[in-house]
Amino acid sequence: MIKSLKKVNDLSLLLSKNDALLISEAVGMLRDEEPFEGAVALLTSYYDRTENNLVRKSIEGFMNDIKDQSVTKEIITEIRKPLNQTTICMLVASCWQSGLNYSEYTKDFAGLFLSSEYLTALECFTVIEESVHQMTKKKRDEIITMIREYSSAIGSEKEKLASELISILR
Repeated sequence: MIKSLKKVNDLSLLLSKNDALLISEAVGMLRDEEPFEGAVALLTSYYDRTENNLVRKSIEGFMNDIKDQSVTKEIITEIRKPLNQTTICMLVASCWQSGLNYSEYTKDFAGLFLSSEYLTALECFTVIEESVHQMTKKKRDEIITMIREYSSAIGSEKEKLASELISILR
């Protein structure tokens, strides 16, 4: 991932225009460029505040198609922010859809699994499931313990999901 203040400023300026068609086209063009630091944060912030479905779909597609492993840290930074549940769910879904390795962050996903609503928990489940083969036994055991400790607080709709996740982690 490259650092480019000019590219960040250009993207920020473009987003400030609130022109859905222009933004969607620019996001599509970003797919062909080398990822630059700050793009994920700007797009996530815009996604979080827009109601425009065309722009949201463009950003979702971009996030799902990211193939540069160096971007994972920036995505996790965004997931940790206090964003709308819809935005968090989109980001988590992009983690497994991109095919990138998020095994380093499975505890983050486990915590989010426990604290979030069902749809986001399901996306976290998928990310953890995809990462299970890259995880050490110690890390898998830590997540199992974490889920068991907080399972009484997760609500009945996620109980079966939690049981299945524990089974996968074993």
